[in-house]
Amino acid sequence: MWPIIGCSVISMAIILERFWSLQPRLVIPRDLVAKVWQQYSNGGLSQQHIESVRDASPLGKVLAAGLYSLNQTREIMKERVEDAGRHVVHELEHNLNALGTIATIAPLLGLLGSVTGLMQVFNAVTEHGVGNPQALAGGISEIMIATAAGLAVAIPSVIFYRFFQRRVDELAVVIEQEVIKLIDAAHAGTPAGRR
Repeated sequence: MWPIIGCSVISMAIILERFWSLQPRLVIPRDLVAKVWQQYSNGGLSQQHIESVRDASPLGKVLAAGLYSLNQTREIMKERVEDAGRHVVHELEHNLNALGTIATIAPLLGLLGSVTGLMQVFNAVTEHGVGNPQALAGGISEIMIATAAGLAVAIPSVIFYRFFQRRVDELAVVIEQEVIKLIDAAHAGTPAGRR
């Protein structure tokens, strides 16, 4: 039971942390591309301003990669943005593998508890025979509790693992769309659109 309890605590911590970290308003600040483009159009961006954009959000990290290569060709700019985007997606997926692992091993830990409970039942049968239900009750109870606890941890972990994977995919698509606005605007000389 202790490993299952440990998994439940870790799973809950990851779920709460990912709920906080993957808020769209934190990952993709509203109108960031338009604000950056306006600043660029009004006299350029200083190194300090680009760094503040980079440090503000995951979208800002990808935009900063594009801003550092504004004077390069479209292909080079796009390549640098894609590299930054891969790093950002990796950061957005932080701890999701651990959550997926917990979702996988929690039922197995419950099964392990069931096996040890069965061993206890067989030991009781060997010592007391089948006529003493009280001797069997402890092992049967352990089987039921371990199985239920393993599933109680695994089911929410699977649900939230898939939910967060989907959210990361959606955020990655929006980041890509926002950065393409900047690339298009930089190479066409037109204002970047508002979101």
